[in-house]
Amino acid sequence: MDWSKLPDLIAVTLLTCAFASVALRSHARASAFWLMGWVLIGLHFAASLFFSVPTMWGTIALFAGLTALVWAGELFQWACVPSGQQRSSLWLLSALLSASLLYIYVLILTSARPWMLDLAAPLFGLLPVAIALLTRKKFNHPLLWTTVILYGTLSIFLLVFQNRPQNGGDLALNALLFTVYFACGINFAFMYRRASSGALVTIVGFFTWAAVFVVAQLMDAYFPAIKIESEVWNLPKYVVAVGMILLVLEDQIEYNRHLALHDELTGLPNRRLFHDRLANALERARRNKTEVALLLLDLDDFKLVNDSLGHHTGDELLKKVSAIFLSRIRRSDTVARTGGDEFCFILEGPRSRTDASHVADSLIRLMDEPLEIDSRMLRIGASVGIALFPEDADDSEAMCIAADMRMYANKHAGKVQSNGFSSESPVETPMTGVRPDMHRIA
Repeated sequence: MDWSKLPDLIAVTLLTCAFASVALRSHARASAFWLMGWVLIGLHFAASLFFSVPTMWGTIALFAGLTALVWAGELFQWACVPSGQQRSSLWLLSALLSASLLYIYVLILTSARPWMLDLAAPLFGLLPVAIALLTRKKFNHPLLWTTVILYGTLSIFLLVFQNRPQNGGDLALNALLFTVYFACGINFAFMYRRASSGALVTIVGFFTWAAVFVVAQLMDAYFPAIKIESEVWNLPKYVVAVGMILLVLEDQIEYNRHLALHDELTGLPNRRLFHDRLANALERARRNKTEVALLLLDLDDFKLVNDSLGHHTGDELLKKVSAIFLSRIRRSDTVARTGGDEFCFILEGPRSRTDASHVADSLIRLMDEPLEIDSRMLRIGASVGIALFPEDADDSEAMCIAADMRMYANKHAGKVQSNGFSSESPVETPMTGVRPDMHRIA
């Protein structure tokens, strides 16, 4: 056994445990697969203890260790792709894992006859090309074609150099490992385009990790007298591990910041962020001498949905309504969920009372239409109150009070009417029960 590898195994195990303690608390899907990758890296170092054993067990350990190292990199690549759960991405991952397993098996555990390697090497290029062509209409992402180009180049390199009599096998393995970890660097650079310590450390670490397989081969070929300890070659692995820990922590901080300012169910701004945006909108309106409209919308029969069909249906209804609202306002405006079934809209200027009335009218008509929720058609209706700055109020608190009072006046009157605004659509009257045969609330 090669006990010189033990410090590396201990170091990677400790880093993996540290990463696990952070990743298991993360909401991000990628962190779980990164953890799987680091478990495979640990397996690689455990197997490396037995590489020098002069029996079949040493060969099996070499096969297991190299496979684990390659598979870890391919998991890292796949985990940071935003479309990782799509069928095409899963096919591509399976194809690369299978091609790597077959190639390493042929190279390590067989006599590595040239014709066998010549059959295995083209799979790295052919399988990604086939998947890309079959799925190009449904999925066409730059990272997919980057993968096709990288692994196609790898196939060509392997066919040219893998059968060299002296160092063909080493060239092939180093080319495979370089391609895998260079692709990791490209994927992470594409997905984490932000100026953060975690992104920078991880991306540089992956490119350095890939460079190790080229530099080590060149050192052996041209400077055989210079011996570099394995710990030096393994430094990029530790850099990547630290970078990934930082990335997970950064994502968690950003997620917590998002939760503090957004409604967890719908993803809309919550009351805190709404008041901040309203105050900013009013300040801009004062400077530019424009108007701001505040719409306060309350769903009429939402409580009836919750009581009759349960909170799950109520939650799905709120998600559906939120998506509809987001699709109907300008990107410069704001829609927020400020209560259980209460939504607020900030319409920035120039906005007249007529403009606000038209927006309110469209929202009422949308809520008068039946919505399909869990195979049921529900009609809930809504009431709206409008307040205009500076005509109705000159600060955010007074704006909210004015819009709230008008909304409740309209709800109790059974119609929407605010400052000259009226709607021909009647507000739905509350139902006294649910008729399952009709699958609706009216």
